[in-house]
Amino acid sequence: MKVLLCRPRGFCAGVERAIETVERALAKFGRPVYVRHEIVHNKVVVRDLEQKGAIFVDDLAGVPAGSHVIFSAHGVAPDVFRQAEGYQLHAIDATCPLVTKVHVESKRFAARGMTILLIGHADHVEVEGVVGEAPDRTIVVATAAEAEQVTVPDPNKVAVLTQTTLSIDEAMAVMNVLKRRFPALHTPRKEDICYATTNRQMAVKGLRGKVDVWLVIGDRMSSNSNRLRELGADSGVPAYLVLGAEEIDPTWLAGKQSIGITSGASTPEGSVAAVVERLRSLGATSVEEVDGIPETIEFSLPLEVR
Repeated sequence: MKVLLCRPRGFCAGVERAIETVERALAKFGRPVYVRHEIVHNKVVVRDLEQKGAIFVDDLAGVPAGSHVIFSAHGVAPDVFRQAEGYQLHAIDATCPLVTKVHVESKRFAARGMTILLIGHADHVEVEGVVGEAPDRTIVVATAAEAEQVTVPDPNKVAVLTQTTLSIDEAMAVMNVLKRRFPALHTPRKEDICYATTNRQMAVKGLRGKVDVWLVIGDRMSSNSNRLRELGADSGVPAYLVLGAEEIDPTWLAGKQSIGITSGASTPEGSVAAVVERLRSLGATSVEEVDGIPETIEFSLPLEVR
């Protein structure tokens, strides 16, 4: 039994920036530092930061005045910044710059009087933040079927944006419907789906027909990890999403000759290493790294923690 290990995998530049923001804030301001929402969608990362002194909250109301509060990589609506100011909190914005780009586009389209069709999942925290930029002008569209039914006040004043962590294929299916129905559709200057999401999905596609089962390492709350599992399953083989090595069921591997492994953009490499070791203990005889698109992108930290 061999293991094929996708590369790139795991942390993207936006996740690395967000985690380092929390660590630097702890070092600079001392414990505790508050973080609104999970800094990234991975419980292993969250537990590690909690042990270092971070306190994760969903509501700013209970955060003591004068505290430092960090906004997660997924971004927040403008109302959240105003809440932080009202509670006399020192806000540090760890939003991924690629998510910030979508916020900027939303404000730009709204200022031009357009209806914004946001391709994404309405219950995802990233989408909630983007909708908050122009709530009266934004309609969330999750599927091609919804795209067929959506109505707008003026078909000549419509723009489209995309959640950064979607399946490329599914987003394109929705986009194609919208372009057909609204020929005057305005699109962003650059693609909204982030480079890391794209690269990890392409790496999985590159192993189609070469693996008998997929293990995707990531949190169940992670949108991009769920999309990777779905992509693996779409290739016609079983695909499982696991947070760590302890969740692997040995029966999944019965009779399998080749195991594909990838990990979501918020998954630490330590989780991948532990899965590989578990597979060795279950009979894996070789581990091969399969190179995909190299990643060299880095993002500057927020000014408050530099």
